[in-house]
Amino acid sequence: MIQDFARVLREKIRTDMNNYADDLAGGSCRNFDEYQKLCGTIQGLAIAERYLIDLAQKVEQSDE
Repeated sequence: MIQDFARVLREKIRTDMNNYADDLAGGSCRNFDEYQKLCGTIQGLAIAERYLIDLAQKVEQSDE
């Protein structure tokens, strides 16, 4: 069950991260402040995804 939760959450994080990266690449930022905020959001999502991957791996290893 935890693996399904982690998978669904990771997919949502990845989708959001990709959408923000597309916005960034598409030039949606009107100024440097918006650019910095968007970069920070993408970075935060990447960190959250890494934590989730690490946690899922630890749970999987403990189940073995």
